Amino acid sequence: MVSYLPPDHFEKKVPDGDDRERLICNQCGWIHYDNPKIIVGVVATWQNKLLLCKRAIEPRSGYWTIPAGFMELLETAEQGAAREAWEEARVLVEVETLLGVYSIPRAGQVHLIYRGHLTAPEFSPGPESLDVQLFDWDDIPWDELAFLSNRWALRHYYESKDLATFPAFTVPAEDVATVASPPCLKSAQKSQTCSQRSPDETE
Repeated sequence: MVSYLPPDHFEKKVPDGDDRERLICNQCGWIHYDNPKIIVGVVATWQNKLLLCKRAIEPRSGYWTIPAGFMELLETAEQGAAREAWEEARVLVEVETLLGVYSIPRAGQVHLIYRGHLTAPEFSPGPESLDVQLFDWDDIPWDELAFLSNRWALRHYYESKDLATFPAFTVPAEDVATVASPPCLKSAQKSQTCSQRSPDETE
């Protein structure tokens, strides 16, 4: 989470009818709602191989990830997942079933990850990638994955790859505590912003 210094005419207090502190403009009463960000991505395949990108940017530069990033305005989640695949791997992807919905309170994010397939085995690193490769399942560099969400999505893909329909996966029970809100964000009465980060947090 990134610290943010609001303008002087904003004050942090609990609005009428609310139950937590918000930034409120003392001049006009406008309320700033700080809501979770949506991450969209795709586990993309070509003939049973999985597409991974080696990150060229922080956080986790040099580590492998599925194509994923922040959803933009005026696009659907599916369009965003396809766009991220193009931006990071210069690949055209047909986005298919919703694979996972991963809530990561610690990062203030919700990840919507889809299954998809390449329309052709043509790809190259985009500006945010050092390398792009197709991996067999047994060759996935598990110890070099950038984020916990990558691990979840890949394993959930493997569990469901032969299923036509299934409910979307969520954060595995063993990782729920890891991605929970850090202590400084658990109390709505505290005004400081936590700057702690961990590898599960940001695309």
